[in-house]
Amino acid sequence: MKDNQAKYPQLRFKGFTDPWEQRKLSDFSKTTYGGGTPKTAVTEYWDGNIPWIQSSNLTVDDVQEVNLDKFITDDAIKNSAAKLIPANSIAIVTRVGVGKLTLMKQEFATSQDFLSLSELHVDEQFGLYSIYKLLQKELNNIQGTSIKGMTKADLLTKDIMIPVEKDEQIKIGSFFKQLDHLITLHQRKLAKLKELKQGYLQKLFPRNGSKFPQLRFAGFADAWEQRKVSELADRYDNLRVPITASERVAGETPYYGANGIQDYVERFTHNGEFVLVAEDGANDLQNYPVQYVDGKVWVNNHAHVLQAKEERVDNKFLTNALKHTNIEPYLVGGGRAKLNADVMMKINFKVPTLPEQVQIGKFFDNLDHLITLHQRKLEKLQELKKGYLQKMFC
Repeated sequence: MKDNQAKYPQLRFKGFTDPWEQRKLSDFSKTTYGGGTPKTAVTEYWDGNIPWIQSSNLTVDDVQEVNLDKFITDDAIKNSAAKLIPANSIAIVTRVGVGKLTLMKQEFATSQDFLSLSELHVDEQFGLYSIYKLLQKELNNIQGTSIKGMTKADLLTKDIMIPVEKDEQIKIGSFFKQLDHLITLHQRKLAKLKELKQGYLQKLFPRNGSKFPQLRFAGFADAWEQRKVSELADRYDNLRVPITASERVAGETPYYGANGIQDYVERFTHNGEFVLVAEDGANDLQNYPVQYVDGKVWVNNHAHVLQAKEERVDNKFLTNALKHTNIEPYLVGGGRAKLNADVMMKINFKVPTLPEQVQIGKFFDNLDHLITLHQRKLEKLQELKKGYLQKMFC
């Protein structure tokens, strides 16, 4: 019974009822190719017109996206280990970055980390997504430790279920191609919004010792003044309480660590407007974790808790001022960099009058809200893709 059920996907396009058939990945194509890297020192092998891809040119989640940044010459194909792979071939990463793949619409060459399938016997897009689903399943079972991967020979023996009717393959492939296109559009919108925010951070805050920003809201002309964090905010680290995962009681209160929300728990440690600054365990030292929170929160001992002093500074402005500050020079420690409390309170930056702070704080708050909305839309689309992959493939 189970074997029979395995031949039918949970979700299908109308008009298709035939059972799917099991095939080896080796049955997907007439020809397979490995890869080869031309010597970088041989100048006549490079700056040609043949795309040469390596694992870093592909992403795990977007099989349509390829960042072409290196090209080789005909001499490289003739005189080096590189092979010219036909257009409309599926390139699959089998070593470093295993799980990535793409459909190349033009002739190309690859590093030795790839297996490429050419002269496909299945619809191109269907083949692409069925292999993508296979690789996601295999990721937990791949060979190797420091360099994870699978052999090309082993990959070609893997079983994949396919629809007998080519029309069903085409419909499935086209559906996922459109879904990935939508995901890519949202990723680009999100990236543009983040770039926009970085641009405004540069222009709405003074730079290079100046007391005046490049860009200001109407009605403000006063010079900004240098202030230390200790002059602007109080610290409430004494209220922090760490809880191990096994001891947390599930609830509705966000549980914050160095890099943001880790869980949701009962009760709270702080209630009000606060600025959380990573103490240790920051996952990005260049874009140091600083968060604005409002309401009941539980904060563990990996994030400092600041609250703006009334009539001195706005909490939202303080958040963005700290985000705009290069925190890295203030950190101590090696593998786990730490921002000591006393050092943090001595960090200084320029601040405008309180009304201008409020304007700047609101502006970035609205921009952050827009970024969050796009991030959630993107995550929903990515979850939708995962769900359809489970239901539309056997």
